[in-house]
Amino acid sequence: MSLDFLIKFILNLIDLLNTLFLKNLLFVFFVFLFANLNGQSIKGLYDSVSYYRDLFSNKSLSSDRRLDYAKRANDLAIKIKDDSISLATSRDLAYSYLINGDFETFKNVSLVNLELANKLEDSSAIAFTNKNLGWYYYQIEDDNISAYPHFLKALQYFDDLKIIKEKAEILYSIAVIQDNEKDYLGSEQNAVEALRIFNRIYENENTLDKYLVLNLLGSVSNQLENFDKSIEYHKEALKISKELKDDYSRYLGSMNNLALPYRGKGDYSTALKIYDELLNEPRLKKNDIVLYSLIVDNNAFTKFLQGNYDFESLEKDFKKALNISDSIQDPYIKLASSIDLAKFYKENNKIDSSLKYAKTSYKISKEIPINDLYLESMLLLADLTSGEESNKYLEEHIKLSDNLLKKERNVRNKFARIEFETDKLEAENEQISKENLYLVILSIGLLLTAILVYIVISQRAKNRKLKLIQVQQKANEDIYNLMLGQQDKVDEARAKEKIRVSKELHDGVLGRLFGTRLSLDSINFKDGKEAMMTRANYISQLKTIEDDIRKISHELNTDFVSGSGFMDIVTELIENQAQAYGLEQEFNYCDDINWDVVPNKTKINIYRIIQESMQNIYKHANAKSIKISISLENDVICLDIIDDGEGFDASKNKKGIGLKNMTSRAEDINGNITFNSQSGNGTIVNVKIPYTNQST
Repeated sequence: MSLDFLIKFILNLIDLLNTLFLKNLLFVFFVFLFANLNGQSIKGLYDSVSYYRDLFSNKSLSSDRRLDYAKRANDLAIKIKDDSISLATSRDLAYSYLINGDFETFKNVSLVNLELANKLEDSSAIAFTNKNLGWYYYQIEDDNISAYPHFLKALQYFDDLKIIKEKAEILYSIAVIQDNEKDYLGSEQNAVEALRIFNRIYENENTLDKYLVLNLLGSVSNQLENFDKSIEYHKEALKISKELKDDYSRYLGSMNNLALPYRGKGDYSTALKIYDELLNEPRLKKNDIVLYSLIVDNNAFTKFLQGNYDFESLEKDFKKALNISDSIQDPYIKLASSIDLAKFYKENNKIDSSLKYAKTSYKISKEIPINDLYLESMLLLADLTSGEESNKYLEEHIKLSDNLLKKERNVRNKFARIEFETDKLEAENEQISKENLYLVILSIGLLLTAILVYIVISQRAKNRKLKLIQVQQKANEDIYNLMLGQQDKVDEARAKEKIRVSKELHDGVLGRLFGTRLSLDSINFKDGKEAMMTRANYISQLKTIEDDIRKISHELNTDFVSGSGFMDIVTELIENQAQAYGLEQEFNYCDDINWDVVPNKTKINIYRIIQESMQNIYKHANAKSIKISISLENDVICLDIIDDGEGFDASKNKKGIGLKNMTSRAEDINGNITFNSQSGNGTIVNVKIPYTNQST
């Protein structure tokens, strides 16, 4: 695209805008009026939304009341059609459904919120909404595969936003999912990172967050058969549980967890000491019967593994744990007790009893998702039975093992694929962002170039216009000077005429009147026809003198009316300019000023100030009427020009050429000019010129 073409395009665009301006002026006015009224209504809606959100934030209210206020705020936000406000109120609404236990609606609202947050590119909302959805799929639907990508997305945004506490919590949630799916190495890596962050946040303070991560790391290390590390983690968790006085059962659970790696590494004595300490805890059985039955079974099985035990006593302990699980209808404890009891009977050649409890554990493990014990029960049944039945259990064990191994591998691959796709999407978004940045920079460059070209062209046009105005002003001044020069000649001729008339009255009319008066006096006392005829003759002469006086008077009056003084010139200027500009005008002046003694320079500048001011009013003020007055106050000529236009901010620098010219003209005749204006309130121009100095 050539520069000439771009310049022509911009000039054509300017002409088009100028053409459309007047047509659209009325439309813009009504749009502005409507927007103003609509803005007041919208402000009321915003205030109402804030009011209901404040009520929702009051935690002392019931969850139902808070839900009602959240709904009201969200309904108003929808009317406003402000996506940011709608997102904020909708997130409040989702939380209200959560605390009211309406999890399905909580999920649906959160999915809508996530879509809107992505549209607005609200990083914080994206992070927290993904966290909420991850929690829902994990806790409510027990769907690790659906929960994982939401947690992973939340992790990336919390990491970018430097919200490290939330980042650590998400790392812990991901580690728990990986532990459930037997991705122990991945779980350990994320849990260690979460613990590192919590240690930095809380330093020497022991918190529930640190306890949960340490407990998970102890369990994962035990699964990886890193028993010493598991013991270390569980001991740290146990230490923290002692300080967390809000739940004593947490301490008891930590003790039970600590015994498992000791048993796993073959240190049965230490494990049994821990179990004995737990069983001697009087609050255990009363406060947590489930944990109590589990510890009874773990204690009995540890003694069984140790090898030195009393059969009847140990059988009694196993059955005690089994009976407790039956009484509380806990299938998990019943499964563990049944399979441990089957192993116990098998080791002691009680095949029938072992087979009975092995089948019980097999039946329970098919109904609940504990695949390890399910496999273990099938392997045990294959060993306890023979022939086709044994082969059936063995084949089922092999098939399930293969399926579980394939499933675990698929899950890990899916997790890896989700991470890869997320990283790939992030890289693509980064590339798109870079391309968008380059496009924005290029667009800005082109826009700046176009603006620069427009400014250059516009400035040149203004300069040409200014030169034309200056030439016109010079021509006007020359014309006015000629007018004033002509006026001076007229005044001079008028003065000569006055002298001539004065001489004529003095030498002619007065002489004749004097002669006639003397003649009348001389015949005042005479009678007769001759005297009468003489008086008639003199009376006729008086009539002639009367006609001469009337003629002179008429000539003087006609000469006065036809004369054109300075005020006549100014009046003609104001009337012509007002008519041309479509203004209503009012011009008042006093007769106290003797313009004959005022220098032409002063009158020219007064004339030009009035002319310049009327031009400015026409061009910029959009006024309908103008009032101009010239008066004399304390030997000062006062010129006031008042319009009812839009006005301007008089506190800012007067950069307009017209205002500068008016100021310069006032200063040139030792005068002072002031501009009193406010936006929307019209303008008052006041000029003060010394009169005494002018007349000297």
